[in-house]
Amino acid sequence: MQGNAAANNLNPKLCPYKGSYPSKLSDLEAKNIIHDYVANIGFPCVGAKTALAKDQIEICVADSIFSSHNDDDILKGLYRFIAEYQKDKAIFRSFIVVFCDELDINDEDFESALWTRLQSLNDKDIFPWDASVSQNPEDKTFSFSAGNKAFYIVGMHPGSSRKARRFPLPALVFNMHEQFEQLRASGQYQKMRSLIRRRDEAFSGSSNPMLEDFGDNSEAVQYSGRQISGEWKCPFHNKGIN
Repeated sequence: MQGNAAANNLNPKLCPYKGSYPSKLSDLEAKNIIHDYVANIGFPCVGAKTALAKDQIEICVADSIFSSHNDDDILKGLYRFIAEYQKDKAIFRSFIVVFCDELDINDEDFESALWTRLQSLNDKDIFPWDASVSQNPEDKTFSFSAGNKAFYIVGMHPGSSRKARRFPLPALVFNMHEQFEQLRASGQYQKMRSLIRRRDEAFSGSSNPMLEDFGDNSEAVQYSGRQISGEWKCPFHNKGIN
């Protein structure tokens, strides 16, 4: 895959490729990158490892995180992912969008691109917001919604300051909130959460100060992986809120 060198150092709020997108990964190439990343023995998320072992990771390859070019493809993939989940409600599933940008992105620029992409997906989503979560990103029970299902988003990119979020390419992981509720109902959630946090501390060298349980604080601050201190206002605004 060849990158677009001319795109370096351009404003991430705009598509830096201006109609000339980076070369597209094949689905197999993206799958292999994800496999190598998650299969790393030290990688902390045991839920992702289980999803990988069960072949329950769905992949969507998109041109650029800075462009709306593939938004419709991402939404269609999410809708299919939700439909498959509804068939058997099997947990440990993830939908991962891998973007083909070969750019040096810092945490702040990635965060901006992440919320621009989520805003654009929300603007195009044909389904209402999942009523089980808040649509206000400042609310403690906020969660992103697409296809009438709540998702916890994990943003990853090569320049992440958090080792566990340092992925070879920009990527967005969509984890359905409903599966966390299933884990809570079965009594597995607390044990798994504690295990992942211990593994993350060992892998990254420190605990993640941004991690909190749903309902303690808005999970919006966790999506990008950036350590946020002081006042921060999420740029997202659900199209359904006047």
